[in-house]
Amino acid sequence: MIEPFGTLPDGGRVERITLQGGGLTARFLTWGAVLQDLRLNGHAPPLVLGLESLDHYLAHSRHFGATVGRCANRIRDGRCSINGRAVQLDRNEGGRHHLHGGADNAGCKLWRVVAQAPDALRLALTLPDGHMGYPGTLQIEAAFSLPGDGSLDIRYSAHSDAPTLCNLAHHSYFDLDGRGDVRGHVLGIAAEASLPVDSDKLPLGAPAPVAGTAFDFRTPRRLGAAPIDHNFCLADRRGGLREVAVLEGRAGVAMALHSTEPGLQVYDGHNLDVPVPGLAGQRIGPYAGIALEPQIWPDSPNQPGYPQALLRPGDTYHQHTRLVFTRDQSRAL
Repeated sequence: MIEPFGTLPDGGRVERITLQGGGLTARFLTWGAVLQDLRLNGHAPPLVLGLESLDHYLAHSRHFGATVGRCANRIRDGRCSINGRAVQLDRNEGGRHHLHGGADNAGCKLWRVVAQAPDALRLALTLPDGHMGYPGTLQIEAAFSLPGDGSLDIRYSAHSDAPTLCNLAHHSYFDLDGRGDVRGHVLGIAAEASLPVDSDKLPLGAPAPVAGTAFDFRTPRRLGAAPIDHNFCLADRRGGLREVAVLEGRAGVAMALHSTEPGLQVYDGHNLDVPVPGLAGQRIGPYAGIALEPQIWPDSPNQPGYPQALLRPGDTYHQHTRLVFTRDQSRAL
């Protein structure tokens, strides 16, 4: 089902598209390729944070459900070298650093509908040469589907006519209970190391073992009050689809996150404070949702030892993520 969702300041018309299948109902916006709402049959609360109007997204979204890029996460000072060429990217984080592809990133652009079915959707976006400082015209496709068994499948692909960076990320915030506070959710992450960061949340260098630290989620455990906004190092390169994280709420709903990506940025929402209500009137305050973002490690162009996001002409970028939701009322707390 396609329905109007609002009009952008430049006159662009945003649509909302509803998919149903495999026990899930998902609503996507053509603005930002945003997952606006996600529901599991038999469980009333939404599984993700979302807003009820386009005006609220334009004014107050914290990348809720967006597809961000062309390069997700942070690049120090917005400066890097791309295939030997020094570039200055948009410094949209505090006027100092580059975040998620810049102020006009893919998560706030109007995407085109390429194909639609009752349980699947394909969107496309073109980012021109020089956009936010990046070289190359980048052609992106995002494919979303509900293949069954409580699964939401997310596939990104892209190609460029010049060497550029490409590191897309799905940026939903999850709250599996609908209680407005994810502290108490159980989180597990298949990572032996994470990246220490400075006060600007940029990596300091080499990965550090998680053993014996607050970032050790190798055995699933409850989230607490200690803030998290860190990259967990899953691998040193992109690989096959595998389970990399699990999240379980107190209402008996669990999510397994499968991805091809070498990193998982985890942000527990400790700084969230949105002055408008979310879905079902929910207040979006600190810890209202947790973002689990599969991607390349942050600041990778300036860190030769990290997995790299360079995309050359003739190559195709591929990313595959699958979210699998299950419900077991006997586990509700």
